[in-house]
Amino acid sequence: MPTAAVIIIGNEILSGKFTEENAAWLIGRLRELGADLGRIAVIADDVDAIASEVRRCSEQFDWVVTSGGVGPTHDDITLESVAAGFGVGMTREPALVALLEKYGLELNDATLRMATVPDGCELVEGDGRSFPVLKVRNVFVLPGVPKLFKAKFEVIAPLFAGVAVQTARVRTKARETDIAAHLSAVQDAHPEVEIGSYPRFGEGDDHVIITLESRDAAALESARMAVQAGVSRLDSQ
Repeated sequence: MPTAAVIIIGNEILSGKFTEENAAWLIGRLRELGADLGRIAVIADDVDAIASEVRRCSEQFDWVVTSGGVGPTHDDITLESVAAGFGVGMTREPALVALLEKYGLELNDATLRMATVPDGCELVEGDGRSFPVLKVRNVFVLPGVPKLFKAKFEVIAPLFAGVAVQTARVRTKARETDIAAHLSAVQDAHPEVEIGSYPRFGEGDDHVIITLESRDAAALESARMAVQAGVSRLDSQ
């Protein structure tokens, strides 16, 4: 299955000025597509920090998606940071300059920042009416504005397609200490299934939600039935 990492860039997220929305959305979208999300990082507007994280994620995952820092202002440093991460220079891309002119934007130092990209950057076309997605090796550089982030990701979404994970849930009033051994036994018998338990308090009756996830539907159902049988015995006591 494709593996992915997400890098959220911006002091405004770390300071709490704005609530992070893009990674929260992408978690569910990648699950729908069948990709395995292995890392989410939130990074300050710092070239060295971004470059280090990009390089690390690029080496460890099939695909990397960044969010934020691609506009015309002084704190939009993602593209130069990606270039630093890969040890390459920056080039002014004529196709992007042409788009700026098409949009009626004055060509100045600020707007041309958006057309200056890492060497080797590929332009992944979308609808042909807006800026393409920028791809540097296996890193996709997306805008931070949630509406634009979602639209741009859909351009590249097919690359993240795999076999979707199926899920099931079992709820019990038993304590985790009472079900731990049973869950371990079910997990050992169903290695294709990921089982987790999550206590909930202050939501009516205290309870534990047991989640089961797998790309193997038969194994998932077998594990669910085994978990349910065990917790039902405890709940009836």
